[in-house]
Amino acid sequence: MSGIDHARRQILAWGAAMAGVTLAPGVTLFQLAQGRPPAEPASKAVRWGMLVDANRCASDCDACVTACDKENGLSGARTPTSAQWIRKVTLTDLRGGPAKSAPVMCQHCAEPPCVDVCPTGASFKRADGIVLVDRHTCIGCRYCVMACPYQARSFVHEPVTDQKPEVPRGKGCVESCTLCVHRIDRDRIPACVEACAATGHKAILFGNLNDPASEISQRIAQFPTTALRPDLRLDPSVRYQGL
Repeated sequence: MSGIDHARRQILAWGAAMAGVTLAPGVTLFQLAQGRPPAEPASKAVRWGMLVDANRCASDCDACVTACDKENGLSGARTPTSAQWIRKVTLTDLRGGPAKSAPVMCQHCAEPPCVDVCPTGASFKRADGIVLVDRHTCIGCRYCVMACPYQARSFVHEPVTDQKPEVPRGKGCVESCTLCVHRIDRDRIPACVEACAATGHKAILFGNLNDPASEISQRIAQFPTTALRPDLRLDPSVRYQGL
């Protein structure tokens, strides 16, 4: 095979892969790169969410943060401009109660302000409630960063190397927790949930909020839970117990 023919084949293969990532929002974007058939579109019958039990979350544990970094190809070394999709925070009761530790990430709101302010439609919500960023249409204006009341979005300031094939990232784009959508679309749980369970704390529960028989729905129905900044009425998919 000549060098020209080999180069042409490489270009055609690259073009086919790129065609896979321009599918409409709601369709799985990650399986084509693995040579798998496209998945079914996300369904409104499902609303994925998390329940964080602050009583089980240990203040000296950052297994969820480490797992997120590893899964999504983020640098574990923190700088003022480094991306971080999940962070541990300490919440103090101003009435004198004990301080609690809990992870905070994109809350995947039913009424996401990041989507409302995005001028290009790069920020969007899938039918199953997962809020994502289309890096092909993100212009890096950072309106969504300013609109997010949870400080859950990061801007990529530097060139990205050693990317994970299923988690495309790029300089000049905004990004945030995706609930590990590439895992969810393959019937797996988010990396932070898996890592927390492996420590024995089991402080993060993941499941379908629209299914009354799911463990997360039953827990929410049985125990008092709260949303971060409930006054904003954004109806986030991440709930907290024990705060």
